[in-house]
Parts: sequence; C-alpha cells; structure tokens
Amino acid sequence: MSMNHFQKNVYRMHLYALYFYLALFGVAADAEEGMWTMDHLPLQAMQRDLNWAPQATWIDHAMHGAARIANGCSASFVSKDGLVLTNHHCVAECVEEISNEKENHMIDGFLAKERTAEKKCSAMEVNRLEKITDVTVTVQKATQGLSGTAFKLAQNAIKAKLSEQCVGDQKAKARCEVVTLYQGGQYQLYRYHRFQDVRLVFAPEQAAAFFGGDPDNFMFPRYDFDMSLIRVYEDDQPARVKEYFPLNAKGPSENEPVFTIGNPGATQRQLTVAQLQSLRDNFATNVIPGLAQYRGLLTEFGNRSPESKRISTAELFYVENSYKALHGELEALLEPSVFNQKTAEEKELKEFVNSKVGLKEEIGDAWQTIEQAEIQANTLRIPFQEIEKNQAFRTVYYSFAKMIVRGVVEKSKNNADRLPEFNESELPQIEAALFSEAPIYPEFEIFKLNHSLIKMRELLGVDHALVKKILGKQSPDDLAKQWVGGTQLADIQERKKWWNSDIQTLKKSTDPFIQLALEVDPQARELRTRYENDVESPINKASEKIAKARFAMYGADASPDATFSMRLSYGRVKGWTHNNEEVPAFTDFKGAYERATGADPFRLPDTWLKAKNQLDLKMPLNFSSTNDIIGGNSGSPVLNQKGELVGLIFDGNIHSLGGAFWFDPKLNRAVSVDSAAIVQGMDKIYGARKIADELVGR
Repeated sequence: MSMNHFQKNVYRMHLYALYFYLALFGVAADAEEGMWTMDHLPLQAMQRDLNWAPQATWIDHAMHGAARIANGCSASFVSKDGLVLTNHHCVAECVEEISNEKENHMIDGFLAKERTAEKKCSAMEVNRLEKITDVTVTVQKATQGLSGTAFKLAQNAIKAKLSEQCVGDQKAKARCEVVTLYQGGQYQLYRYHRFQDVRLVFAPEQAAAFFGGDPDNFMFPRYDFDMSLIRVYEDDQPARVKEYFPLNAKGPSENEPVFTIGNPGATQRQLTVAQLQSLRDNFATNVIPGLAQYRGLLTEFGNRSPESKRISTAELFYVENSYKALHGELEALLEPSVFNQKTAEEKELKEFVNSKVGLKEEIGDAWQTIEQAEIQANTLRIPFQEIEKNQAFRTVYYSFAKMIVRGVVEKSKNNADRLPEFNESELPQIEAALFSEAPIYPEFEIFKLNHSLIKMRELLGVDHALVKKILGKQSPDDLAKQWVGGTQLADIQERKKWWNSDIQTLKKSTDPFIQLALEVDPQARELRTRYENDVESPINKASEKIAKARFAMYGADASPDATFSMRLSYGRVKGWTHNNEEVPAFTDFKGAYERATGADPFRLPDTWLKAKNQLDLKMPLNFSSTNDIIGGNSGSPVLNQKGELVGLIFDGNIHSLGGAFWFDPKLNRAVSVDSAAIVQGMDKIYGARKIADELVGR
C-alpha cells in the first residue's frame, strides 16, 4: 500500500524537518499578502483594496462552511447533506484503499450513483472549526521563567489541560488544539467538530485529475479536474449541516474579488537568518537528494508490473510533488537578494531593540540563542530524523508498532504528562489510522523497508551502535523480508489486541516489528528529549522574545505565518506578465483537448473523449488568482462576495513556491478548478446529474 494518513503526516514532517519553527510577525504586507485568522481579518485593508469588506454573518458563514481534512488538506461543505468538496490528491489514499487488482479506481475513477454505494474512507477525519478562544495569558503564565526541559514540559502540560477541558466528554465528536501564533506571541484554542465517518462519493480518473503530470505540476496554464467529493456521516446518516457553499454554476469573472478559506501548512517568512541558512543547507544536502533517489527507485518499482504501478502510484505522486516544491523553495533560498533582504530586516529590528533600554534587557541575545540552537540542530538532525521520526524504518508495519508501543506507555500516564500526540483529544485520529482497513501489500513494504534500512546504514554509519544492533550480519533486503514475513500486524484484530494491552504483556510479543519498536524506543525518546531541550525549547523561548520586539516595532497589523489552522486570504482572479508575455487568467476545456496527446501524462481518459461533443468547450476549466496560499491549502474553497463557491484551489504557479518565504503580488498565483467546470464535468462527462444538482443547491 502507499502511505496511510498517519504515515503521510509523519513523512511530511520528515521532509519539512525545520518547519517546527512557527513564524513571527511580518512587516506591512502587500495588498493580497496574508493568511489571516478568522477572528482577526484585515477589514480596513479589504475595504481599501476591494471596496468591500465582509460582515460578521459572512465571516461566520465562511468559517463554518469550510473544513479541514486532518491528514493535511482543506475542504468545504457544499450541501446540507454533508457533501464535502476537496481535491483528488487529498483522497488518493482512500481511492487506493477501495481499489484492488480487478478494480483500479485510480485509473478508472469512482462514482457512487446512490448514497448506499458511497465507500468508507477508514482513516480519514474531517474537522469543522466551531470556536476560537484566546488563551495567550494562560499559556505564557504557565511557562513564565522556565527554560529547557521545564519550559517544554510546562508548555505540553498546559496545552494538554486546555485541550482536555475543551473536549470534555465529547471526544468522539470534538477535537481541540492549542494553536501557536506569532512564535508564541499569541496562543489560541481551536475547537472543532469531528467527523470520522467519511465516505467517498466521487473521484475522477487520475489522468483527468493530474492531467499534465509532473511536467505541468506548479505550472500554468493548467487543465486539471483535480476535484473529488466525500460525504460525512453521523449515526450512519448523512450529517446535516447548516452552513455550506453552493457552487456558482457560472464561475468567477476576471478581476473579480475572491476569497480562499483553508488551512495552509507552514510558511517561514519571518524566520531568522540563521534558521533560513539551516533550512537551505538541509534541503540542499539531505532532503532533496534523498527525494530524488527515492523517486527513481519508486519509478523502477512501478515498472515491474501493472500491479506494482497501481500500489505505488500515490506514493510516487507525493514524492514527485514534494521534490518539485522543495526544489523551488531551495532555488528561492539560493537567491542572494533574499538573504540580503532578510539580513537587512533583521539588522533593523536589532537596532530598534538596542535603542530601547527596557526592551533590550527583555529581549537580550535572542538571535544568538537561535543561532546556537541551529548548530545543535545540525548535529542532531540526521539521527533524530532516522530514529525518532521513523525514516530508518519506512513501512506501515513499523508505524503501527511504534504507535502501539508509544501508545501503551503514554495512555498509562495522566493526560498532562503524555507526549502531545497521545493527548486524549488526539487518540480518536490515532485509532482511526491504527485500525484502518486499507490493504497492505507485503512486496511494497519490503521494497520501502529495504531502501530505508540501506539509507540508515549510509547516514548513521556502519559503526553506529544501533545500525550494528539492528542489522547484525544480515543484509537490509534479507532482514526486510524476514520481518515482513513474520509480522501479524496486517491483522486489525492483532493491532487492537496489542493497543489495549499493557507494557509487560507487550514485551512478551514475538512480532518482529513490535520487538523492533521496543528496542528502538529508548534511544528514540532520548534523541527527542535532546532535540526538544537543545533545539526546540531555546528557539521557542527566543522566538517569543523576538515576537515581542516585532510587536513593539510594527504593531499587530500583519498576519501570522501558516500553522495548518484556518486562514482567509483575499485577492482577485488575475493572470500575470512574465518575461514580457501575458499569461491569461483562464484556461478552458478546448485547451485540454488540444493539449492531449493520447499518451501519459497528457492522456485524457475515455470518459472525456466520449463526452467531447456534449461539452461547452469554451467554458473555463482552471483559473489563476492573486490569493496567498501554500501547501495545506489544497482543497480550499474559493468564494465570491455572496459566499458562493466559484473555485477549488489545487495548486500554485511556479513563482508561488517562493511564497514560503515571501509573497510577490506581481507573480505569485493560486490555481483553481473553476466551479463551472465542476458542474459541467459532473453532469456531462460523468453522468452524475443528481450530484451536480446537489452541488448547485437544486
């Protein structure tokens, strides 16, 4: 199988190793720049730039109509009966889950013509934001005067306490998270309504959803039908929702104001120079070369047979997408003008601090603290990623085993004393991933594990104590085959048995992956503690001080960096000019047929070829806009001033990759599927008139 939701979250953290560092305040933003929290929208700026600003009812409608898919995507409710719109690539794991050798829904697509035919996505969770509460004073008071281990433990404890109180006895239907904003300058408690019964309604063929493949990825013009539909259920019935976004069947017009509501993952626009240098060097020497190697091996694996290609397609897509995105970010970090600008901004802030006696005493050498912590990070990063972040054991079996081993220990503690990912409010999602019914393919697990064991030996060294203990005299390939052949963790009941056991019972298990997780866990925990104490805690504490300096210098009129929490960005439907060439804002169906060659990645599926004569070929298919987005915005609704859905974010242009570090309103563009295309496609190409009617509110 490709990665389930839990694995992909873990793997995403590997790739964005330094994205732990949440961002600080920024200087005054350009018109469209900013990913704004729903309780702090720039209403005056919107009135100035758009001649319109939303009222409280519009904001409430937008907040409750939007949704978050807990594995890292955005979405929105589009009917009163719990129908949810998101991207195809956001449900790819579910599509693989319901596929088999005879029915390959990645290639052939999926459509439930009746609600009884909708298929369960066993590991998917949809969240709807219900309430935002400021808890800054409470959190900062709990950590006041502390540092190192004491700071981290106190922060974990107060966050766990606040989340637990927020959830109360509603664990099955509520999820609460303490969101860190402005690098500790502000903390907010987000309460979500949790939907864990999620069912697939529609997914097009991957050839339509990812038309153009890797060559067109992060490019424009685009001709992608990157959309899918899921439905949330409660008590085995479609959930009834009050706020949702009916699709506007005409779509947006050029220069029209539009608004995205989504959950951008992470931006680093206000990291210190030392942090940016560390990020750049890690990308260049570790992350990107590793992705390139893995991409080649995955391609080779997929070429073994049609079945091998089927079971590895989603993972290859994710790796290719990550490689291209991070390579674009690296190119931005290698641009000398970027560091010149960041250095100048940092110098200006330091000079401001030094000119204020009281502020200077309070802030101290925060920048130097971060610089020293980054030196420690460079020493710890590879073993931390390999051992604690599972890079050395890249297989679903080890992910299950580590969840079980950690969970059995952590669940025996008071909630405030647990590792944050095992807080009571997080357990329902962990259990959904652990007990997922997604199929597991031993051949693919052996392939992934063999590669990761080879990389572990390469990165940690042949003489590393853990490498010698794990590998012994055996080859990685032989060991991978032995472990995969001997495990029982493919059985859901087996996983449930161990999850509900105690540590003494667990130690008696003969399962090779549980034994491996037990063996690795002490060293993994030690590395985690060192990383938290020597890297994360000093950076968090120093960054909190720098945030205060930015408050003092710039005020509070800029948006915080992205943290996979709900944000609104505003802009207009607009093309751009590059190298004296005009790039139009819209593409149409006609362009898709003209671009098609009949061969991957420019092959349109048969459904599209058969429907050509029934379509309005001049109808827009994709469009670009000036909305400020980043990874995590996939699946975000694009709304008009009426609160109708006019587009579905699925990508950005190549210039937007630098958006992790700054926003250029002249070039950065978000790319969306036009709502008119969604309605026409569902009706005319896929024959789903009933769903098309539901989407437009008929």
